[in-house]
Amino acid sequence: MTYHYEWDEDKHVQNRRKHGVSFFEARELLESDMERVDFYDHHHSDHEDRFITVGPVRRGLLAVIWTFRGEDRIRIITARFARPNEEARFYERPRS
Repeated sequence: MTYHYEWDEDKHVQNRRKHGVSFFEARELLESDMERVDFYDHHHSDHEDRFITVGPVRRGLLAVIWTFRGEDRIRIITARFARPNEEARFYERPRS
């Protein structure tokens, strides 16, 4: 399935300033065929189901937090370099 990506532009600007990661880079990870780990974000899914994808891009290992909006839309909520616990989940994942 092909997904369409969306985000709040003001949040994108704030995210680049705060984390040094653009949502375009986050979309690149989500669209890539690179190995990655996806998991449900239990701590932040009170109002909507949120997911975290951790995987490599050119500049390092990113964590992208996102949610589904309809059947074919993904809304990027935030993106940053992975935290140590997220890096561990990535490197300890079962290899295919």
